[in-house]
Amino acid sequence: MTAPTPGPISAIVLAGSRPGPDPLLTGSGVSTKALLPVGGRPMLVHVIAALRAAPEVGAIRVLAQNSAELAREPMLAAVPDLHFADSGQGISASLAAALPEGDAPVLVTTADNVLLTPAMIAEFLAGAAGSDVAVAMVERRVLLARYPESRRTWLKFRRGWWSGANLFRLRGQRVLPLLDFWGRIERDRKKGLKIVAAFGPWLLAGALLRLFTIQGGVARAGRRFGLTARVVPMSDAKACIDADKPSDVTLIERILARRG
Repeated sequence: MTAPTPGPISAIVLAGSRPGPDPLLTGSGVSTKALLPVGGRPMLVHVIAALRAAPEVGAIRVLAQNSAELAREPMLAAVPDLHFADSGQGISASLAAALPEGDAPVLVTTADNVLLTPAMIAEFLAGAAGSDVAVAMVERRVLLARYPESRRTWLKFRRGWWSGANLFRLRGQRVLPLLDFWGRIERDRKKGLKIVAAFGPWLLAGALLRLFTIQGGVARAGRRFGLTARVVPMSDAKACIDADKPSDVTLIERILARRG
């Protein structure tokens, strides 16, 4: 008997604001990063357009502290199956509350993932199939070969340095223990070694001594929670260029201008 074809995956877009001032918003007249214009459209509009154009994606939910403000954006008014909800305190708690029932998978991305494309989504979901947790990442040589001016945070492992691509696949309620753990360390999410160390001394030592690849390290970390965890290497260098700082926005606008 042929296995049933899986239906579209639901998507969550994290569009909240971090505590403290955001240098991207200084002098912009915009109150939240998700609505900051980049390439003539708010960041969030670029991301929603890519998700909606991907045949693999079904319902989309946007999470933010003030979701009603985002819902009023005119460019999103006609997007089908798009929903808005207020987020909780912190990324992990917000995701935990938004996960679907059972073990149905969900695709997670962020509002500043402006260069997201349907092709990236398709590549990631194909690589993530069958996992409980999957994380998209770009290897340093892939990025620097195309955009040497881009500055990212790198995780250094055997046979490669890696940067996150703001795409995740989570298998429903199975990942709740991992999200609870992440809630205790997410304030250090930009500090690679602190994140690695939080999973235990064996993983930190292995990373420092380059004893295993990032794929092996992530798989080991997942097993701590009884989960199948996977890194999906992305072939497109643009997958890890998000709008974190003014230089990122400058580069993204150049890329969008070439894309037309």
